[in-house]
Amino acid sequence: MGYLTRSFHALLLCCDGDFTKPSFVLFCALMTGWVLSVRHRYITELIYASDNIDNGHWSRFHRFFSHNAWSLDALSMTIASLLVDAFVPEGVIVLALDDTLCRKRGLNLYGAGMHHDPLLSSKKMKLVSWGHVWVVVSIVVSLPAWAPSKIFSLPIGFRLYRNRQGNNKGKKKEQDSRSRCPRKHKRNQRKEKAKKNNNKKADKKTAPPSDHRTRPELGLELIRLIATTFPNRVFVVTADSLYGGKSILRELPANVHCISRVHPGGVLYEPAPAPTGKRGARRKKGERLSSMQEWANDDTPWTDHQFDQYGLHAELSVKTRQGLYYTAGKDRLLTFVLVRDNSGKRPLCIFYSTLLDWTARQILSTYAGRWSIEVAFENGKQMLGFEDPANRLPQAVQRTAPMAMLLVSLVTLWFHKTGHRHVKFPRRPWYTRKKEPSFGDMLSTLRRLSWTELWQRTVGDPCPTKKILAQMTEFLSRPG
Repeated sequence: MGYLTRSFHALLLCCDGDFTKPSFVLFCALMTGWVLSVRHRYITELIYASDNIDNGHWSRFHRFFSHNAWSLDALSMTIASLLVDAFVPEGVIVLALDDTLCRKRGLNLYGAGMHHDPLLSSKKMKLVSWGHVWVVVSIVVSLPAWAPSKIFSLPIGFRLYRNRQGNNKGKKKEQDSRSRCPRKHKRNQRKEKAKKNNNKKADKKTAPPSDHRTRPELGLELIRLIATTFPNRVFVVTADSLYGGKSILRELPANVHCISRVHPGGVLYEPAPAPTGKRGARRKKGERLSSMQEWANDDTPWTDHQFDQYGLHAELSVKTRQGLYYTAGKDRLLTFVLVRDNSGKRPLCIFYSTLLDWTARQILSTYAGRWSIEVAFENGKQMLGFEDPANRLPQAVQRTAPMAMLLVSLVTLWFHKTGHRHVKFPRRPWYTRKKEPSFGDMLSTLRRLSWTELWQRTVGDPCPTKKILAQMTEFLSRPG
């Protein structure tokens, strides 16, 4: 029996080409349980919420993530195509790139490690937590008709970042060959030291490549995947300074631009001068430009801008110029925007853009929309259990948690097509100004329509009606 509304099930049918027929049945069942459940999204909870307890052995739902033949990238790009057709059928597509920490428990969990925890940390003290770090890229959707003042980030690409601790976990340590005899121990040490010195160059040539990849390298992999999937579209990636360095800026595909922040200590240069005709190598960069503080204190005029939009409410003064961020982008010409907050709440900073014809206002407005990806992370964790899956096998770990974020995109797409006509805000006398839906309103609308359609299909037949009533009563009475 189908528990989700038909209009949402039609979106799931668009993904059937990414699975075999048996896997697609499991996919629909798991997505049904994921949407309807109000508890932790463990696989067993999804089986219960989708009413598949007696539908075969439960291990086949676990094997869907750990062993079945399907690709997360292929599924993500299928959903990305649906989002592009619905939200940005033409024009520039804005992407947001960032990472988030999902706290976990268990030492035998694949890919887990100690990572910086921004929620627990402060400026004075940096703290870490055990868990997974996911690098995520999302499509930024601006001002839909049903929410004219909001911006939404719809995740479409995922990579699990493993630090060196996570990469080395489980590997056998070298056996300690030290002898208990002091003389033999010293003699062995001399032999080992001589051997290392003699084979130092050979070891460098024959050393196996490290399987560790940084977060910017994973982000670049996602950017290339999207650029290859949509070769005829132009993308603008917005990212913080971690993803604005040479790992990404030097390797951007031809149809991808970038807006990011310059490192506070970054050195900027003028463009390379024209060839002089003299002998010798041509100059790669011009004279060094003034530092951020010197640029702010010089005589060039400031331009004032008033921003009152999603993610940015401030009075800012800006200066612009073009030049080279040679350390990160080599000889690629960039537009730099120096930003000063007139209220003093934000520190002085410099943004750069590879789009040379964009104004300072366009650059800052587009970058401000990047905040929506942080909201998407919160929605995925709080309402769809992004941190909940307890899988341990490598393939299961890499394919289970991203389903929560893909559902954020699918639920928003369904609401854009169908759900916005059925949304109902709860009656709250203390909050009467609410006019635009949040993601929580979208998810509750989908659940309400699904239960309503299911109830209407069983009216008049007492046996199914009693069963649905018993299930709904059990659903509502279960603790979270």
